[in-house]
Amino acid sequence: MSSPAQPYRGVFPVAPTPFTASQDLDLDGMKRVLDCMIDQGVDGICILANYSEQFLLSDEERDVLLDLSLSHVAGRVPVIVTCSHFSTRIAAARAKRAAQAGASMIMMMPPYHGTGLRADEKGVIEHFAKISEAAGVPIMVQDAPLSGVTLSVPFLARLAREVPGVTYFKIETPFAAAKLRGLIAAGGEAIVGPFDGEEAITLMADLDAGATGTMSSALLPDLIKPVVEHHREGRRDEAKAAYARILPLINYENRQCGLRATKTVMMEGGVIKSDAVRHPLEPMHPDTRKGLLELANDLQPLALRWGR
Repeated sequence: MSSPAQPYRGVFPVAPTPFTASQDLDLDGMKRVLDCMIDQGVDGICILANYSEQFLLSDEERDVLLDLSLSHVAGRVPVIVTCSHFSTRIAAARAKRAAQAGASMIMMMPPYHGTGLRADEKGVIEHFAKISEAAGVPIMVQDAPLSGVTLSVPFLARLAREVPGVTYFKIETPFAAAKLRGLIAAGGEAIVGPFDGEEAITLMADLDAGATGTMSSALLPDLIKPVVEHHREGRRDEAKAAYARILPLINYENRQCGLRATKTVMMEGGVIKSDAVRHPLEPMHPDTRKGLLELANDLQPLALRWGR
């Protein structure tokens, strides 16, 4: 198992997948997204995640984006590649290919398909163990309501102890701080990277609980990073003030816009040419867009200025 010299921590946002107005991949736009994210001062980048519209990409498109992203980033920051799939065989093949292309970490949700097909705890452990063996790089477990799979603290701690490669955990369930606190206590040294997610909407509470990283969107990581750094250095009041300033935009993104927000701000900022999402997702309502840009203009994140 290949592990970094120092644990990954900090801000690892999800890269959006830009499409043309006709919903084709915008590969030049993808390169600009990655460059903008690196200029935002991120500590790493996650690709092919749910906020990347991974569920709307063909296998061939996944391969194109994987190769383009890793070759274009070229080691400037670590790249996490999401390889979730219900099939252990397919997920393992995805993870192996990603690691061979240069991925620093693999992120996965537990195996699920719809509301009725889920693996039991034995199956989940076997699933992660086989993928970890195939990839040979650290694995991040994405614990999110989208899967409909309940991953208890005792089970996650057991997963970390029994599968050596499973050392990072992205917790974005309700009451995330309590779960992070419990997981760190139960798992001890096996929990190398407790991360928060869900656009950092619970970031301060999660940092207080012991989170060492966050996986936000790429909308405002340059403004989220000072929160993490202040907190890490013991300047909690500064972290709290910085977070309070940006929380209205984070809340608006999380509750009103979803994955559309980053694309809209990046299009407005000249990073990409179109903020199109793929059908059956619908474009953002004009009034919602107006509200998003009003908040973003007040804060001036780099994504709103990068390409102007």
